[in-house]
Amino acid sequence: MSHEEFPTETPAVVTCGLPYANGDLHIGHLRTYVGGDVYARALESLGQRTALVSGSDMHGTPVAVNAEKEGKDPEEFALGWHEQYEATFPRFSVEFDNYGHTHDATNTELTREFVRTLEGNGHVYEKEIMVAYDPEADQSLPDRYVEGTCPYCGAKARGDECDEGCGRHLEPGEIEDPRSTVTGNPAEYREQTHKFFRVSEFKEYLSGFLDRLEGTSNARNQPREWVEGELRDWCITRDMDWGIDYPDIEGEEPTDLVLYVWVDAPIEYVASTKQYTDRVGADEYDWEEVWRDGGEIVHVIGRDIIQHHTVFWPAMLRGVDYNEPRAVMASGFMTLDGDGFSTSRNRAVWADEYLEEGFHPDLLRYYLATNGGFQQDVDFSWEKFRDRVNNELVGTVGNFLYRSLLFAHRNYDGTPDAEVSDEVRSRIEGAIDDFGEGVNDYSVRSVGNATVDLARFGNEYIQRNEPWKLVDEDEGAAAGVIRDCVQIAKAVAVLFEPIAPGKSRALWEQLGEDGSVHDVPVEEALEAPPREFGHPEELYEKIEAERVEELNEKLAARVAEAGGDGEADDGAGTETTESDADGDDDVSEFEPIADERISFEEFQGLDLRVGEIVSAEPIPDADKLVKLEVDIGVETRNVVAGIKRLHDADDLPGTKVVIVANLEKAELFGHESNGMVLAAGEDADLLTTHGDSVPGTKVR
Repeated sequence: MSHEEFPTETPAVVTCGLPYANGDLHIGHLRTYVGGDVYARALESLGQRTALVSGSDMHGTPVAVNAEKEGKDPEEFALGWHEQYEATFPRFSVEFDNYGHTHDATNTELTREFVRTLEGNGHVYEKEIMVAYDPEADQSLPDRYVEGTCPYCGAKARGDECDEGCGRHLEPGEIEDPRSTVTGNPAEYREQTHKFFRVSEFKEYLSGFLDRLEGTSNARNQPREWVEGELRDWCITRDMDWGIDYPDIEGEEPTDLVLYVWVDAPIEYVASTKQYTDRVGADEYDWEEVWRDGGEIVHVIGRDIIQHHTVFWPAMLRGVDYNEPRAVMASGFMTLDGDGFSTSRNRAVWADEYLEEGFHPDLLRYYLATNGGFQQDVDFSWEKFRDRVNNELVGTVGNFLYRSLLFAHRNYDGTPDAEVSDEVRSRIEGAIDDFGEGVNDYSVRSVGNATVDLARFGNEYIQRNEPWKLVDEDEGAAAGVIRDCVQIAKAVAVLFEPIAPGKSRALWEQLGEDGSVHDVPVEEALEAPPREFGHPEELYEKIEAERVEELNEKLAARVAEAGGDGEADDGAGTETTESDADGDDDVSEFEPIADERISFEEFQGLDLRVGEIVSAEPIPDADKLVKLEVDIGVETRNVVAGIKRLHDADDLPGTKVVIVANLEKAELFGHESNGMVLAAGEDADLLTTHGDSVPGTKVR
């Protein structure tokens, strides 16, 4: 890859994490797929040769378990969900250049080729390990067939992941107090031979890879704990029937093991890209140029699978001499009206339901893409959705477009015969620059905001110049203003296409433009619109409060019918469409609210102050600690914060933070800490102020 600013000379591939073929899609699942589609469209608008690929993850124990419950063959069960996903994504304008699945011939053969190469390069070895076994069912218990206690934090855990505690990936044989999910009886451990990938050999490489990696900061910072700590080898086989058989290796006895799902799942990215090349030809898009010769690889995933994409996967690619990812964009979690999605309680807004309610897909695309930074957690409620649509899409974008084009049509039959002003040309050029910066910052929110901000300027511009008055007083001046507005409208059509492709297509057609808005580069925003166009139609409609009440009542009734009270305890915003999700109940991301309350007087005892970081220095030999100098107005203090793995120290000076100023002093690694910096979540999202509060301002 180049690490040059986009667009580059080499082709790019944008991948979305594989949805696990195990259950219905809800709008929380769509966040990464919309994000990936927006990003791929934006890259293409800049002139980057790009393919968007993904596929359904067909393997793993959850599919086998749930297929058995329904009395179906696992392949038949998974293919049914795959076909549903394949039909659902285009309905939200998520248009993959190729969408395959992990059980198809291309991925199966490519996976076996990867493993043979890893074996041939000495990166795989055999090891005797203890695996859970159900004596009553007379079968081994891989992954989700066994539950027990996490050996690291003591929480209830599944066989391959501490899903209710520390979130660690668990190897076979690690879980304590194992119990079979097949019979419910205690399991026992028996010795068995399995294959291991020597991930530990890649420790130095992975550390450098994380230094080079672009994308969201959580994707760079979160895996450092694993890479810089004890990097253990990875068991890549399972004792079950459903999956890709371990390939025969020359000189070795054949094994009846199958590959772990997380071996063949990411290889589907390569296989899907290859299938795209097979369809269009290498002259148009060459998969090997991307994956083997240094193309631009961008993975768009959920935060719960960062480890797999930044540790296991790049090590595999390195082991077979393939190109490494340029960037990983990891989204935050998504909640529903402040609580988690819960599939068992039917507490979700389902993808099909959203469309059946009559809402345009572009409205949801806008909400998902621009409601906070990509790595931040996002809450959906029908009230918030209505507010974003009414205030921004209707009140800002739609209002500007309709009033401008209607005035132009009524008074000039289209675009007036005038030149675009320097002010407006410069403002459109600025929006194009903002669009490009959003792409290079891996910010789909910035891509969308570039257009909304331009429309906001358009509203201010037309209001300031009042062409409805000028048309009688100075016809030439009026024509100039409307010419500017029509040009802004065309720029909106071009720049908003990645976010709202359907509405942009409708606007393009209203302007009387030829060809497809989906194919034009961003520079087209500055080209003259057609001289004539017809009567415009309003692109966006307000959502009434009564409609929101109706939707909330439907959701509450559905939850009650499913046996819940609306309080979701199993459905945080984690995306369950990724490979290790079970497709049933999502795992709660948030700790419960403390039952014990404090008094207002106790709260007033906290002296919270706005501070500005003056300097930041990592503390040697401390894995997490950074020594900060923080200006709190009346003085500058030393504060030690555990954010070393989550923030680059060089980026911290100048950052506004909130600190607890009257906390008792402490000494950490020989350094005095006089206060505490406040941060949210495992990504240490530093708390700051919305406005420009000066250091020393008290937070009340």
